Amino acid sequence: MIRIIAYLLLVLALGFGFSWLADRPGELQIVWQGQLVEMSLTAAATFLVAVVAFVMIGWWLVRTLWTSPHSVRRYFRARKRDRGYQALSTGLIAAGAGNAQLARRMSSRAKGLIRADQEPLIAVLEAQAALIEGKHDDARRLFEQMVSDPETRELGLRGLYLEANRLGAHEAARQYAERAAEDAPYLPWAAKAALEYRCQAGDWDEAVHLLDKQKVAGVISRTEAERLKAVLLTAKAEAQLDGDPAAARDNALNALKLAKDLVPAAVVAGKALMREDNLKKAASVLEGVWKLSPHPDLARVYVRARSGDGAMDRLKRAERLESLKPNNVESLMIVAEMALEAHDFEKARAKAEAAARMRSSERVFLLLADIEDAETGDQGRIRYWMGQALKAPRDPAWMADGQVSDKWLPYSPISGRLDAFEWKIPYAQLAGPVEEGTVISGAAALSDLPPLAAEGEEPKAEPVAVAPKRESQAPASRLAPPATPFQGRLPDDPGVKPDHQPSSEKTRLNLF
Repeated sequence: MIRIIAYLLLVLALGFGFSWLADRPGELQIVWQGQLVEMSLTAAATFLVAVVAFVMIGWWLVRTLWTSPHSVRRYFRARKRDRGYQALSTGLIAAGAGNAQLARRMSSRAKGLIRADQEPLIAVLEAQAALIEGKHDDARRLFEQMVSDPETRELGLRGLYLEANRLGAHEAARQYAERAAEDAPYLPWAAKAALEYRCQAGDWDEAVHLLDKQKVAGVISRTEAERLKAVLLTAKAEAQLDGDPAAARDNALNALKLAKDLVPAAVVAGKALMREDNLKKAASVLEGVWKLSPHPDLARVYVRARSGDGAMDRLKRAERLESLKPNNVESLMIVAEMALEAHDFEKARAKAEAAARMRSSERVFLLLADIEDAETGDQGRIRYWMGQALKAPRDPAWMADGQVSDKWLPYSPISGRLDAFEWKIPYAQLAGPVEEGTVISGAAALSDLPPLAAEGEEPKAEPVAVAPKRESQAPASRLAPPATPFQGRLPDDPGVKPDHQPSSEKTRLNLF
């Protein structure tokens, strides 16, 4: 397009020049070797343009004839190269499709048409063909050759990394990933593998440094980088908790700045602050995370802040948590557990029954069985609650890659994935409860509770494995309210507090 425009401009310029000369007639006289040559100015200009055009055409013909052998060789070389790249393309497609025979044939054809030292894709095709054919030794040799070439270094390291993992040589795989991540932190596979290996080795400082490099390189987003860094800082704080509580406190608090709802970070920060006798700060940290994500681990650390406190002190702190997050199952459960320890059976039963109406689970029914055992000792009722626990849905737990852990871990021991653990119901227990039978709601279970057995009377209770029949409605317990639910609880439920219950700063200061 540019050449066409330039050509048109040149023609216009010549036309304008000749028209200008035609409007200004004149004669040109040239004396050369005693000869007088006369011509018009227009004829002279035309002659000059013709001479220039003749010289240019002549020069083009001479140059074309002079360079014709090279042009012919270049034409055939380009044709040969095109055939080689066509064979290379076909071979790579065949390798991707798993056609080892065609891939090997195209590899041999491409080597005959293209120099292998000039095209690294030939080595890639050979390595892929060797892998498909099961010749892993040849593939590793080719990958090692790629590592020595700066252009294919990253590809060779990835191939060696995958082969090492296939053979179970985890140390060799770690070294390949570390080399790749050091030279090219922007490679997602290398960065992820190196980060997981450093976590497994407990090298938290290097893991944080590598994560920062990945963030700068744009491998992961800012939000994901902050979350993973919070997990790494929490793991580092857990490792420092026994030997250096001050460092553990700083790392845990920094983790909470990056992920405000990270429960393990709040637990570590609370424990570290309590070891420094900074109970008010510990309470503030735990309460802040409790408002965002109520969790049993937070409640246990909060209520047992001081080892010398009595059961009533722990009950008051549990009630403080309930005031921060009212009408919550975890809030009701921690109050019920502390009330049971304080032998306040009426409050323990009321809170546990309220939790059962909100969400029936194994833990709630087991707690009701403990309350029944401590308060009345009625074996019929105890067996009834145990039977409900066997048929109730399971409680959430720390879980990663299908495995359940007693505590939170920064990475999965199965896959090595960072931040893999989640607080949820285990997959294996989603299908149903342990014991077969009809699963009823917490309110229905409370309404079917057998009456207290008279003194000296043998208790009559249904077997543990069989759910009570709904047709024969048993009398409700002396504390069980009617069975009509209302927004997750019964009207005027004694175990549930209003949503907006005022809490004073004075109460908080009295607790810690």
